[in-house]
Amino acid sequence: MKTGTMKVNTNGYLEIGGCDVVELAKQYGTPLYIFDEETVVKKAEEYTACLQELPDSEVIFAGKAFLTVGMCRLLDSLGLSLDVVSGGELYTALQAEFPAGRIYFHGNNKSSDELKMALQAGVGRIVVDNIQELNLVSNFAQEMGIRAKILLRVTPGVEAHTHSYIQTGQLDSKFGIGMQSEQALAVVQLADTLPGIDLRGVHCHIGSQIFDISCFDVAIDLMVQFLAQVLRNGIQLHELDLGGGLGVRHTIDDEPVSIAEFGDLLVTSVKQATNKYQIPVPKIMIEPGRSLVGEAGTTIYQVGAIKEIPGIRTYASVDGGMGDNPRVALYQAKYHVIAANKANKTADKIYTIAGKCCESGDMLVHDAPLPTLEAGDILAILSTGAYNYSMASNYNQLPRLAVVTVYKGSSDILVERETYADLVRLHSIPARWVTDSTVIK
Repeated sequence: MKTGTMKVNTNGYLEIGGCDVVELAKQYGTPLYIFDEETVVKKAEEYTACLQELPDSEVIFAGKAFLTVGMCRLLDSLGLSLDVVSGGELYTALQAEFPAGRIYFHGNNKSSDELKMALQAGVGRIVVDNIQELNLVSNFAQEMGIRAKILLRVTPGVEAHTHSYIQTGQLDSKFGIGMQSEQALAVVQLADTLPGIDLRGVHCHIGSQIFDISCFDVAIDLMVQFLAQVLRNGIQLHELDLGGGLGVRHTIDDEPVSIAEFGDLLVTSVKQATNKYQIPVPKIMIEPGRSLVGEAGTTIYQVGAIKEIPGIRTYASVDGGMGDNPRVALYQAKYHVIAANKANKTADKIYTIAGKCCESGDMLVHDAPLPTLEAGDILAILSTGAYNYSMASNYNQLPRLAVVTVYKGSSDILVERETYADLVRLHSIPARWVTDSTVIK
């Protein structure tokens, strides 16, 4: 299995973006996130092209998947918009001078400070999750003398076939307002009358890592039906945001749908549904995250201890783990691993790749066929571009990894590696603990 620009070079080593992975390990150290820039550019172009048959559309990158100041600059250069889900993500985008008018602000519990920050920055849309938030936005917008452009997030009751933790479109969800009762219509009617509110449309998101895209056809029909119901009540909404969720290849067994095929389904479903319910085709927005950056990311590690338990399994421990990839422990996610410095060698042994955290569940890949490993070998775990850097932690006081972007033979730092000094930079010792040799009396 290979992703993006991967190939085996003449040294028998894995190469990404024209860069030798073994050399990257020497130059930048391990563990290390590698970001394949060319793959992101290609997928962004595919997403932009896949909706061209619609009268109006917009591709909005889900920043939670992977967000840095440099990434924001790349997205802007590609003409993509950006969705953020916190004040921190919004701050990152603004630090990158990303156009605020192309920022969509999501979240099920935005604070008052975050809402004010978004309104003051002039974000393009606030995606309102609930009635309490709607009233807050109305009040703040009035205080500022502006009209806030919003989308209302609704849940269509469609359950995507994916891990329960990443299903979001079902009725029992912390996100949005249920469509199957009159509640969603009532909130639309309220938003239409509130001062300071400019209701532009509705939003839904049914889940992540979706391979069976027929659920999108169902969701589109329900969402367009809802727009028709709203129109019958005298309110015309011009925007429909369908979220993201398209799956990517993490293992050899995964069979994701192509972006082009996904786009064809969306375009066809939107046209059929708007014709069926006799409403104008709204502006269609989609929010790819994982499917834009997932396969562009690779994490490389150095092998340390190798432990064979006769008749049971052989562990190969590496210098990273759940601190840089919590998804295996959290979602039981599965990944494909390659021995980067033995990429031309035949797999002749089965290994379980263990992380270095003090946690029995810190495993990265179970039962992986690999060439015989030795301490010092470089392993590459594929399709780690989405949610790995974003969800990384300092568990066991491990510094977070550096991120390097590669493109046509050159490499550049996107994020510097944390140091031990960074780990304690914000720590302090209360004065009363250091004025006496006895801390507690």
